[in-house]
Amino acid sequence: MAREDGLDSAVAAMRSGDEAAFRRVYRAVQPPLLRYLTVLVGAADAEDVASEAWAQAFRDLDRFEGDADGFRGWITTIARNRALDHLRHARRRPTSDEPVERMVELRDDSDVEGDTLGRVQSEAVLALIATLPRDQAEAVMLRTVLGFDAPTAARILGKRPGAVRAAAHRGLRQLAKKLSEEP
Repeated sequence: MAREDGLDSAVAAMRSGDEAAFRRVYRAVQPPLLRYLTVLVGAADAEDVASEAWAQAFRDLDRFEGDADGFRGWITTIARNRALDHLRHARRRPTSDEPVERMVELRDDSDVEGDTLGRVQSEAVLALIATLPRDQAEAVMLRTVLGFDAPTAARILGKRPGAVRAAAHRGLRQLAKKLSEEP
């Protein structure tokens, strides 16, 4: 993935306690991280999981050593672990027995008309990726959307680089097939 010039120096400055550098790194890393988490846990929970990941990364920043790519891999690994914890917890959480008719009366503050075409397309792409089997969806997100190389994606997923490449290839092939079947 192409990095902004100086992101390596921003990561180094962030590790030294520079708040402006932290903001710069956050602004560069957060959007793709959020897209990845959206595929894992859904749009409704992605922000919360990302916040937990950043909080943990901030607490453990003294343990991190590396450049911008290393930091992106590190925070993505933390986020993935938080996402898996979230999914395990959600499976144990009881669901509401509230009838759907009562939900219709709830107020919706969102401005649907204010959404941009780009956001709608991005959400459609993420939704399509989310239909893949989990290993393929994660491999596609890490390799194609977030731009990690196979060894970094493999470390994040706890797999071998070849397995990640194969899962990404299978996922992309399935996505191509799904897109060709659409009217």
